[in-house]
Amino acid sequence: MTRIILVGCNGRMGQMITGIVSEDDEVQIVAGIDPFGGKKSDYPVYESIDGCTEAADAIIDFSSANEIEKRIDYAIEKGIPLVECSTGLSDEQTKYLLDAGKKIAVLRSANMSLGVNLLLKLVKEAAEKLAAEGFDIEIVEKHHNQKLDAPSGTALALADSINEAMDHSYEYVYDRSKVRKKREKKELGISAVRGGTIVGDHDVIFAGNDEVVTFSHRAYSRSVFAKGSVVAAKYLKGKEAGLYDMSDVLL
Repeated sequence: MTRIILVGCNGRMGQMITGIVSEDDEVQIVAGIDPFGGKKSDYPVYESIDGCTEAADAIIDFSSANEIEKRIDYAIEKGIPLVECSTGLSDEQTKYLLDAGKKIAVLRSANMSLGVNLLLKLVKEAAEKLAAEGFDIEIVEKHHNQKLDAPSGTALALADSINEAMDHSYEYVYDRSKVRKKREKKELGISAVRGGTIVGDHDVIFAGNDEVVTFSHRAYSRSVFAKGSVVAAKYLKGKEAGLYDMSDVLL
């Protein structure tokens, strides 16, 4: 049995994770954390993680980047592995999380779905072949109108995967409206669309002379992310300190 503390338990993802866990005999939510207090749940809900006293094998954090340092400190103090799914982290917060990997097991992923993590590998391979042939690279991501950060963490992860393959020679460009000039060859454009209830769409476009290759991923339900986080929590139970990602889970 994997015991989980669920941060952001009353949010959309939190409630979906709660539903998935209720049908899984191998995992149990022992406590939830939500600043707005508790809804009717089968587990206690605390407004702050500082007040949580339940023992756990993993923490799943699907809340905002606000006060992430407090949650990381709690995980370190209690020696609990952390599945960190929050997006929109600052550079300082990212460093804080990476440093935590020296003390506890930390699994960090901008996207918890199997398909996206496969896509990360595919676009890296494509970049190695197509960029050398002069293909321009653009990423377009679309999400619902309630999403706070832009571009999405997944779009940035895709860009980083491509840039890693290209020796980090590309510059990310988020807005061309203020500059009147031709596109540079080493630009990697990232565009964000917000509207309606779009769960998550990502297109990676390789545009060459007279041909275009597009890699696409469509999420039709948040359940793909929720399920991934639960699988990750099971995987992280008992793991030694270090940094992990979904590619480790999928091996």
